[in-house]
Amino acid sequence: MNNNQVFADSLHRMADLIRQQPSSLDMMPLSPVGEFQTRTVSLETLMREVTECLSASFRQRPAHDFPMLHFAWGKCRVGSTALTNLFGTMGMPSYYQPVKAILRDAMVGSSLRPWIVPSASNSPNIFSKETMGPYVLAESLFNPLQILIDAGYPRHRLHCIMLDREPASSLASWIEKWSDRASEKTLVHNYVAAALNAVRVENYARRHGIPVTRYVYEVSKEPVSSVRILFDRLGLSNSFAEKAVTCWRETGPDQADNARVIWPSEAIIYDVPNLHTSDTAYRYQRRATSSLSQTVLDVLECCGVNDVYRASVAGCVGDLGLTRATSAKLFGDWFAAAA
Repeated sequence: MNNNQVFADSLHRMADLIRQQPSSLDMMPLSPVGEFQTRTVSLETLMREVTECLSASFRQRPAHDFPMLHFAWGKCRVGSTALTNLFGTMGMPSYYQPVKAILRDAMVGSSLRPWIVPSASNSPNIFSKETMGPYVLAESLFNPLQILIDAGYPRHRLHCIMLDREPASSLASWIEKWSDRASEKTLVHNYVAAALNAVRVENYARRHGIPVTRYVYEVSKEPVSSVRILFDRLGLSNSFAEKAVTCWRETGPDQADNARVIWPSEAIIYDVPNLHTSDTAYRYQRRATSSLSQTVLDVLECCGVNDVYRASVAGCVGDLGLTRATSAKLFGDWFAAAA
């Protein structure tokens, strides 16, 4: 059996395990990975440590003091940073993966700093995005929504926005951005885990009565209408401003003065030059996928990643109320397969 076959078999076993969602998955010891994870530790332990950190700041607060949190979740490279900038430009505090930043400190045994959520009296609505991956398996399998709820964030103050992007495009972006820090096999492995973890997170949200909206990156081909529909669905119609979609200054840590994006303090190893594309508006950016081998493309189909995306497309079409003509224009053959 050649190395490619061994790798493919390993991926299939992991994919099957994630789909079955056994408790043993959370208790499995996760080995150290360079500077990114220096402890042998289970996902269950990491999540408990992050939960305890957050609960220290949540525990004494009355439910009405928590702002409405529009919580976006997705694998890395699905347009989540652009969405974070967008919400910040609309005028509300917009947080860049605050829970994941705590998890990363936990993975190396550092002291944990809680996320300080503003009072609802000052900020009735806030946005945060959390992404899965790319460096270690714990980043790809953790459930930040569960952490928030277990820590004491009121369920009725949460709305989950499930993000996704065409699988080959987002994976090609993973490999382009991070291949100097992790092998392609590691990135593909963690990518598959992150993509399949979407089902676990969405199921968790629905079991706990949290509203869910599916929002797929390809709708940004028609940015103004898509964002307007999203804000309507989130009850944020009064916050929507077309100019905030079409006219930005700078993005990233040096964002425009009117963008209220709050970036976490993270170790220097997470500073990746040109990770986030500078742009002047919220818009779709095409990603070339010619660098992906047929073997990798086959993995996306065989491990069920493409199936998850088809379900995301169908859910997004329904949640945003898109017409068949618009859906076909935005998603092409993916919509035909999902319909």
